[in-house]
Amino acid sequence: MSDLPPTSPVVPRPFSWRSFGRFLGNAALESLDGGKVFYVWMICLSAVFLVGANAWAVQVRDGMALTNMSDHVSWGLYIANFTFLVGLAAGGVMMVIPAYLYHDEEMHDIVIIGELLAIAAIIMSLMFVVCDLGRPDRFWHLLPPFGRLNFPVSMLSWDVIVLNGYLFINAYICAYLLYTRYLGLTPNPRWYVPFVFLSIIWAISIHTVTAFLYCGLGGRPFWNTALLAPRFLASAFVSGPAFIVLAIQVIRQAVGRHFGDGPIRTLVNIMRITILVNLLMVVSEVFTEFYTGGAHTSSGRYLYFGLHGHTELVPWIWCSVGLVIVAAGLLLSPSVFTNPWVLNTACVLAFIGIWIEKGMGLIIPGFVPSTLHEIVEYRPSAIEWKVTAGIWALGLILYTLFIKIAAGIFLNRTKLQALPDIQPAPAPAETPSISATS
Repeated sequence: MSDLPPTSPVVPRPFSWRSFGRFLGNAALESLDGGKVFYVWMICLSAVFLVGANAWAVQVRDGMALTNMSDHVSWGLYIANFTFLVGLAAGGVMMVIPAYLYHDEEMHDIVIIGELLAIAAIIMSLMFVVCDLGRPDRFWHLLPPFGRLNFPVSMLSWDVIVLNGYLFINAYICAYLLYTRYLGLTPNPRWYVPFVFLSIIWAISIHTVTAFLYCGLGGRPFWNTALLAPRFLASAFVSGPAFIVLAIQVIRQAVGRHFGDGPIRTLVNIMRITILVNLLMVVSEVFTEFYTGGAHTSSGRYLYFGLHGHTELVPWIWCSVGLVIVAAGLLLSPSVFTNPWVLNTACVLAFIGIWIEKGMGLIIPGFVPSTLHEIVEYRPSAIEWKVTAGIWALGLILYTLFIKIAAGIFLNRTKLQALPDIQPAPAPAETPSISATS
């Protein structure tokens, strides 16, 4: 897939609301058309989503008491997933940097995959925030025209603005590229390249602001580190490319098209650096936490070794450390470029390891022990796991449909369905011959 003009001869058409409506209709038809594997995949995801939706409905009806969050641990599994997904959305545009800043033509073929991932990830992250609200019907307080965000003092107001802005920027870029390809036109760089560069800056800002939201809380010493924002970015540029590499493998099997060898090599090289940088930052924080000592090391001790017999998070964090170290070793192995199993295993391990590190290994220890030095452990309830699974299932559904629409347009299937509304010019009337008039 590429944002370059198509190779097949197609009659270009100007923009019109009629063609845009047909574009939406054909895109919807394309997204729902597939084989047996596609329908089995979508049915399974839909079933998981419905279970999660029912769990959330029960939570809204009976209150947040159904979760295991409390006054001591007020952020749990929902905010943990929110933090990870913001990084996934930021890492999704990692493919844009070599494609547009360094003019890597091979990356242009699949840059849309990263942009669509960013859209799906931001939608999921916003859904986790809504589920974490005790009164989701009051979400309108977060909308700038209606609510009072206490901008610019509150970091939460900054987070709301950058997340929604990032969603709209990536939605515009994807919609413009897909619609122009649908019309058979060459995308005009003036209408999307500035937004591409803006999305790169915005991708850094969304995760930086999220990190500032945590490290700006002076009452939570576990988060009070200047390395939090760089560590967020480093881990995001591991999880994002890892997911995209796995998506490329699946898309290859689905569309029967061989592409992505060059971009995969580029993404693996990026992951090789960022995963080591992330590990270095973790080691630096652990050394500072334990070597200096003091009362503020209680959360770190609770996370890595347990505190006063409480060891709820110890298996989580050491599992994360082990997975990331193994993934780093596989990524540095020369066989990662020749053996798909090594590559895919490294991506899966890195993805899961970063999810644990930025989720359960980051959010929960900030609350244990509490500001009153009480130890109240947290373990997600069944309701929370069901809601989490449902949101992830919905995100995968959206991403699958987005990819199918993009593939249908870039492979000319959807575009060819739109051409019949171009009526051929009427043939000129035959001039009567002299012999016929005589």
